[in-house]
Amino acid sequence: QVPLVESGGGLVQAAGSLRLSCAAPGRTFCRYALVWFRQVSGKEREFVVGITWNNGFTYYADSVKGRFTISRDNAKNTVYLQMNSLKPDDTAVYYCATKPSRFSDWAAPTSYDYWGQGTQVTVSS
Repeated sequence: QVPLVESGGGLVQAAGSLRLSCAAPGRTFCRYALVWFRQVSGKEREFVVGITWNNGFTYYADSVKGRFTISRDNAKNTVYLQMNSLKPDDTAVYYCATKPSRFSDWAAPTSYDYWGQGTQVTVSS
C-alpha cells in the first residue's frame, strides 16, 4: 500500500480560498500522475484535476477551470491544490490518488490505484 496523506481541508465562506496538500512517498514516482477527486455523500466520485510527475502536464475538469490550480514539488513528493473563488457546490470530501498509466481515462476512478483518506472541504454561502 502506498500511503497518500491529504491535508488542508476546512470550512470557508463562498468566494474564499483553501489550499490542499497531498504528500506521497517516493515510490509514487513510478506512477504517471497524481490527481484530485471529490465526492459528495450519495454521489459518485468526481474528477477535479490531475498533474503528471514527469513534465507537469495538467488536466482540469471544466467545473474548476480558472478557479483551481494544481502544482507539484517533486523534491517534497507533494502535490498542491490551490482553490480560489470557492462555491458551495465545491463542498465535498477531496481525495488524492495516483494514476499508473498515461493511457487510462483521467475521469474514471478505476484508472487510479492508490487513494488517500480524504479531507473535507466545506464552503458556506
